[in-house]
Amino acid sequence: MLIQSVRHTLGEIDSFLSQLTHEQYNFPCRELSGSSIGQHTRHIIEVFQCLLIQYDRGEINYDSRQRNATIETLPSYARSCIQMIRETVDKPDKFLALYQKVAGREIKIATNYYREILYNLEHCIHHQALIRVAVMDMDNVEVDENFGLAPATIEYRQCAQ
Repeated sequence: MLIQSVRHTLGEIDSFLSQLTHEQYNFPCRELSGSSIGQHTRHIIEVFQCLLIQYDRGEINYDSRQRNATIETLPSYARSCIQMIRETVDKPDKFLALYQKVAGREIKIATNYYREILYNLEHCIHHQALIRVAVMDMDNVEVDENFGLAPATIEYRQCAQ
């Protein structure tokens, strides 16, 4: 179910990106503090890539992302990266060591693959919510009503109706 949710959420982003022009993808949005949709998309993709690439080592460090400018400037390339993540995200759960700098010091935390996939999913939804705000005034861009909403919010809204 977790992997299906990740694939579904990434599919929403892919569908959304298919509507954007190159200019819309690269435009510095006031609502994103001058960042572009492409920059937010790159960030989402690279956090997933970091986990998938480092999975075999058993050690994850999100600070060691590539920061690939091609992802943030070419929506077609970003979409191909999303597709690759959707195809490779289904891995067995296993223990991992998470390395992260906090207040200038590197710490090590025990975690596992499914916990990190859940973190990536929540992180992705958070950035979708930011992107949703940025595109509200864009012409010819449709956003699914659940784009950028947490699964618990969607479930709550369905139960409340």
